[in-house]
Amino acid sequence: MSKSEVTTIQLERSVLEALKRVKRYQRETYSETILNLIKIADETRELGTFVQKAQEERMKQLWEEGDYSGWEHA
Repeated sequence: MSKSEVTTIQLERSVLEALKRVKRYQRETYSETILNLIKIADETRELGTFVQKAQEERMKQLWEEGDYSGWEHA
């Protein structure tokens, strides 16, 4: 990584300690740790969107069938 690609950011000490705790291995850089967390967040969001779409379809299905008893489980 060239010097022109690097930036400095300020973090609260508590954030730094949290990053240290979630490192996958001791020599992992903070940049790698943050990128891994971003990847996990993206995957989680994608899964959440998938589940939401599936629930929407099921709710539409229940509504069309006139069966409202399953709404709390949709």
